[in-house]
Amino acid sequence: MAGRSLICAGASALLVLSPALVTAATADDGGDGDARELVREAQRNVLDATSLRLTLTDRAAAGNSEKLTSMDLTLDRTGNCVGSFRMGRGGGSFDIVKRGDEVWMKADRAYWKTQLHGQGDETADLVRDRYVHGTTNESTFKDFGHACDLKALQKGLSLDTSSDESLTKDGRAKVDGLDVITLRGKEDGVPTTLYITADSPHRLVKSVQKGGGTDETTGVSDYGEPVPSHTPAPGDSVDLSDLEHESRHG
Repeated sequence: MAGRSLICAGASALLVLSPALVTAATADDGGDGDARELVREAQRNVLDATSLRLTLTDRAAAGNSEKLTSMDLTLDRTGNCVGSFRMGRGGGSFDIVKRGDEVWMKADRAYWKTQLHGQGDETADLVRDRYVHGTTNESTFKDFGHACDLKALQKGLSLDTSSDESLTKDGRAKVDGLDVITLRGKEDGVPTTLYITADSPHRLVKSVQKGGGTDETTGVSDYGEPVPSHTPAPGDSVDLSDLEHESRHG
């Protein structure tokens, strides 16, 4: 099984969100004071959220089958999540559902082949068009307890008050039908644009980082909205233990 590869990819997707949220806009010298206050409030709302929907597009990774190129993940503080992930060219895609300590994973043939190399076709034939089901008590799915936990993600985010890179307001725009304020600056030297709702409560809607080999767009939405509770039907999934049995006796 490629559970460990899946977990690594999912965790990486979450980690790349941090630079956009932990921005250098909080410097006391340089930049726009109003812009800094907007970012502070937006960060507080991210940190206070009980659930979020996070999307990611990494265009710089599009040609690498081993790297994550897009993600759509909804997760909450109690560890529930629903997500879809796509790797770079030829790397395939996979979906995950986690409810409580139960985890379901469904991947396409390209993903299995990329992650398991010589065993990919065999695994794809065994799994067929089914979810692999297990729990976070099993080693294969153990790390999902952290990768799908918004509370764990929030603990890794903090305000950076040491940088002197400035961030300034640059007019208004619309993102997904919302009126937003555009802010431009740099994060770790990479040109960064943040879109924060113009009306209170001020919330981060989107961030774009482009330059120096980076080309990422991150979306944040559904603040406080419940994670979808639907889980795959038994007929659409196979337990990890049963799959291992099928593999040995197939």
